[in-house]
Amino acid sequence: MCGIGGIVRTDGQPIPEEWLDAIDARIAYRGPDGAGRFRDRVEFTDEKGEKRVIEVALIHRRLSIIDHTSGGQPMVSERGRTEAEGLVAVVFNGCIYNHRELRRELEARGRRFVTDHSDTEVLIHGWREWGEALPDHLEGMYAYAVWDRTSAQLFLARDQLGEKPLFYRAWLEEPHLPQSPPRGMAFSSDCWALIAIPFTEETPDSATLVHWAVRYAAFGYSGRMSQPYEGDGTIWEIDPGQAIKSDGAKTFHRIARDSLSNPDPAPPNPLPEGEGSLESLLERAVARRLEADVPLGCFLSGGVDSSLIAHFAKKHKPDLMTFTVRMPDPRYDESAHAEAVARHLGTNHRTLDVAMKPAEDLVHLIDLLGQPFGDSSILPAYWVSKAARQHVKVALSGDGGDELFLGYERYMAAPFLARHWRWLRLLPVGFLHGAHPKSRWNKLARLADMARDYPSIGLTAMESIFTQRQLRELIDLPSPSGRGAGGEVVSERDWSVPHQPLPDGRGSLPAGRGSLSAIEALRHFDLNHYLPGDLLRKTDTASMAVALEVRCPFLDRDLARAVLAMPIQQLIPGGERKGLLKQIARKHLPREVVDRPKMGFAIPIGEWFRDDDLPHRGAGMKTLLLDHLNSTEPFGPIQLNPRAVRRLIDEHMTGGFRGRDHSHRLFTLLTLSIWARGVGRAATRG
Repeated sequence: MCGIGGIVRTDGQPIPEEWLDAIDARIAYRGPDGAGRFRDRVEFTDEKGEKRVIEVALIHRRLSIIDHTSGGQPMVSERGRTEAEGLVAVVFNGCIYNHRELRRELEARGRRFVTDHSDTEVLIHGWREWGEALPDHLEGMYAYAVWDRTSAQLFLARDQLGEKPLFYRAWLEEPHLPQSPPRGMAFSSDCWALIAIPFTEETPDSATLVHWAVRYAAFGYSGRMSQPYEGDGTIWEIDPGQAIKSDGAKTFHRIARDSLSNPDPAPPNPLPEGEGSLESLLERAVARRLEADVPLGCFLSGGVDSSLIAHFAKKHKPDLMTFTVRMPDPRYDESAHAEAVARHLGTNHRTLDVAMKPAEDLVHLIDLLGQPFGDSSILPAYWVSKAARQHVKVALSGDGGDELFLGYERYMAAPFLARHWRWLRLLPVGFLHGAHPKSRWNKLARLADMARDYPSIGLTAMESIFTQRQLRELIDLPSPSGRGAGGEVVSERDWSVPHQPLPDGRGSLPAGRGSLSAIEALRHFDLNHYLPGDLLRKTDTASMAVALEVRCPFLDRDLARAVLAMPIQQLIPGGERKGLLKQIARKHLPREVVDRPKMGFAIPIGEWFRDDDLPHRGAGMKTLLLDHLNSTEPFGPIQLNPRAVRRLIDEHMTGGFRGRDHSHRLFTLLTLSIWARGVGRAATRG
């Protein structure tokens, strides 16, 4: 894994070196092993007969994993197989797991490779052979840019499930005319890097900021619009499985041919009934991810997903190292379970201790993200990555198992909510919100809240951090039956805007009706939004902060296609969450491992917000929370209702049955505040 960036200008002006310096400085942490730049300038005549000049610059920071000696980037090939094939340059972040098979195929087609075994060179020859269809041939995690001098074309692509980030920012001839031709475009693995480029004087207006902030607060991640601006300058993230092409005359989206998150995929080879073929696909997915010229290991929590991955990895790598972090709070410590699995598998296991500074670490991680982020598990993800990096440079992870194999409680609750929301919304359960967050009573109260929002936003209510009422209070506007400041009637439909359309613009979530069942609809949401927007962003940020490459076997293209083609009941036999995967696991793991209740990668963030002096190392989180949310302008230019924020704090600090647990909501607002304070620093640094 690495950091990439670049700029293309179509207005004839040179790319300032300081713009490249700004991008390079921001992505340096992603690639400590090497750095490189490439520049090119081409004059050509467009379709109108006018002479144009296009200039491009590519930047790369390398985390060296495969082919240390000849795999440096930007990788440039001066000419192809024929005279018509001119210079091609590539920058690439990720890993192509089928690069050896593709190399053999391309060599059979007459392509000549010069590196020893670099997966990057496959992209150069693959581009010349397949062009824009190249992503259809790749199995891996990737974000890459190809510059083709012959066609004066820059092509950006991102993997099908969004494992690797890729942001872009275009500026137009006429900023307020969306169809205006571009003067240029910048892209990067890092969101902040694009803020530091001063190619626009546009700033977000207050309405745009509030609208964006409410969308973020609804889910805890920002979605496709990563940084809002009015006119040009908005920073976007390329959707998973999509690409962008700039050919000097226009910039546009191209939906890739293969979208694994499509709710109705048509697999080429449907699996037979039973787990046998699925098991072979999973083993192959793990084996594909074991190639590295550096030390490699596995994260091991002692749960089903990580334990099964470790089992298959051990078959192919007898000296496999596994890692878990010892959490100071025994309620959240899985190290004993992980050690038991490691003994069963015979891995070279290490239980690691790490210095945990949650307040300091959180500010650092939000700075790296360049966005607010509402998932507190980014902290333990960072701690385990930091500890493992002392021993390995690559680690396998179980990300994606719950989404594909239906491991979340909400999947089982979705049909119940869809059928019974009318009477659930009548339950007088407000006082139960003070119960422990994981208790049945608190879950019942949460289900009642979802039922009240169900008529307007459907099953999306199960994914939202804030209720619709809380979102209204947060932006200080009246109830649906009232009137807004401008005199317009505010309706339930208006207040479903944070959910419909969803943050990345794909459209609303099906409400469990029509062709998709409630469970399928919810999984569709998770694959399109929660997985890339939350889980994979967390994994990428936490691991790249310490220069560790993390690979996710459950996100293998062939495995994902097969699982998504299966009937829901085949995945959850007898209504057991993740039942089919557990059938495979019971063949290889102790039953107590498979049947142990899911713990999750959690920390007692709610308790840390209440007390800085806890014995379990939550020091500083309460102070950080209050310093930010009680400040004069906690969200910078974003105008949110301070009374609503204060109410959330007060109710949370009360605790017990007289209060409410707002830990997730407060964490979401805290990171929004940390982000808002950092915008000014990022805009002026460089």
